[in-house]
This record gives sequence, C-alpha cells and structure tokens, in this order.
Amino acid sequence: MKRLLIVVVVAALLLSGYWVLGAIGAKRGLESWMEARRAEGWQADYAEFSLRGYPNRFDALWENLALADPGTGLAVEMPRFGLYALSWKPGHLIAVWPDRFDFRSPEERFSLSNDDLRASLRVTPGPLLEMQRAQLTGRTLVLSGATEAAMDSLSLAMAQDDEDDSRYRLGLAAEGLTLPSSVADWLQADGLPQAMRELRLDADVTFTRPWDLRALEEARPQPTRVELHLARAAWGELLLQVTADLDVDARGLVSGEAHVQARQWQQMLQMAVAAGAVPEEMAGSIEQGLSMMAGASGNPNALDLTLTLREGRIWAGLIPLGPAPVLHLR
Repeated sequence: MKRLLIVVVVAALLLSGYWVLGAIGAKRGLESWMEARRAEGWQADYAEFSLRGYPNRFDALWENLALADPGTGLAVEMPRFGLYALSWKPGHLIAVWPDRFDFRSPEERFSLSNDDLRASLRVTPGPLLEMQRAQLTGRTLVLSGATEAAMDSLSLAMAQDDEDDSRYRLGLAAEGLTLPSSVADWLQADGLPQAMRELRLDADVTFTRPWDLRALEEARPQPTRVELHLARAAWGELLLQVTADLDVDARGLVSGEAHVQARQWQQMLQMAVAAGAVPEEMAGSIEQGLSMMAGASGNPNALDLTLTLREGRIWAGLIPLGPAPVLHLR
C-alpha cells in the first residue's frame, strides 16, 4: 500500500510539473506574440489574460481583447475570447468567440451576434504552427451595423493535403443566408425570397505556401490553382452550380475552364448587369447568344455550358461575358 501511495504521489508531482512547465511556456509564447505584434505597429491590447485548466487542459482566456492590423485595416474587439487545448494534445486547439463582438474594415464597422461560434484547429508543433485542419461552425449569425445580414447556420472547413503541404481541401455550407437589403436592391433581386436557401462549396486549392502564423504576421498565402469540385447556390427558383479547373497567376488572374449549370438564368444575367459584372451595352447580345444555347438543350430557362477564362475575361464560346474574378487574398 505504501509503495502504491508513493507511485501515485510521484505521478501527481510529475503531472503537475508537466502542466506548470507547459502553462508557463504557453503563456510566455502567447504574451510574446502579442508583444511582437505591438512592435510591428498592431494594436494588441487586453484587460486581463490568464491561463488555467490544471491538470489536463490549457485554457487561455482574454478579457476585453482588441486586435488591429495596420497593414489590412482589419480589427476586432471582443469582451472575452478563449483558446483551449488538452495538455497532452497541445496541437489541437479550440477557439470560442463571445456571443457578440465587434469588428471593422477600413470602410465600415460591424457587430456580430451568434449562437456558439467556435473553431477547431489542428496545427503542427513548432514555431510556425502550420495548419493541418480547421473547422469553424456557428448558428444564428446576425451581422449589424453599416451593413445588416443574417445566416441560420455556417460551417467552414479546411484540411491540408497529405502529400502537398501547400494544397488544402476547402468546404463551406451555409443555410438561410439573408443578404443586406442594399445588396439585394443592387442586384435587383425582385421576386426572390429574403433568404438564400443554400450555399455550398467544395474545392481543392493550392497556395504559394502552407498556412501558418506568417499568414497573420506577414502576408496571406496566395492561390495558384483551384480545382472546384462544386459551388452551388439556391435562391428561390434560381439555382446555380459550377465546377472548374483553374490556374491563378501572380496577379490573381485566372485561366482555365468552368462548367456551369443555371436554372432561371435570365434573371441571373439581369442581376449580373445590375452588379456591373456584365456591361449593360453587351447584355442584349449576350442574352441572345445564351438563349440559342439554352434552346438547343430543350429547356429555354436552363443553361448547361462550358465557360473559358483567359486574360481576365470570361467567354462562352465566342461570346464575351465580362471580366473574370481576381483571386487575391488581402
């Protein structure tokens, strides 16, 4: 019995020592990261920072945390933010946001209320914390401020490829997305319900380098190749599905082919013209050409065609449809 007691006491002491050393290292590392950001001109302030969770967790908690990146003009202010990890599994982090917090861009300021907004993050141990897998989920998201929008549910996922550490599988699923009224008016979304029923994305994207701490401290990795397995948007009677295989150059210009299926495409074209994506003076000829393509398929309201993207433009055969998107992460 005495030997067993000695073993238990020694094990407890070793566990306590491991936790204390780990907690000291984690706290110093997080505080040093904040100090380094301030040295670079960031705002990195908080009223209180603590590290708890003995004996099996490291719970990093900030009160009244404010972060602002002068390079991008992006900033966030949170009354409370938590970053959690198991003491025996420090490479797996859980981030939990408060049910309401503020953030701003260079142009506007917003508040976001939510029901259980959190993220799971797996990183490679080391100074750069290279991201292996991440998932963010939230429910009842409501954006207010200069712009107002809402979403019933959101799930974002990102997973590093096993063979190419710069390649990631990306996934998005959103339901009940209510666009700002100004955007809906701008798109001339007449007759459509207030909320989009569904928005989904499944893609493999290759970047210039892996995602790690440098994405916050220096610059975001930029996409070089996009394999879009499916992008799907359903809004009332409108349905748009896209698959694509695209290369991205250093300027963010894309080249390649995209396969598009569209239902009620005429209204989509009107919305694209209203948004400025398609020049108004070209709308008539584009509609005429697309009508011929849709008629050949037997359903005048549905399109099934392959688009070519090159030199910053989108083409349907010989018909120019407008500028191609520029893929550059700020």
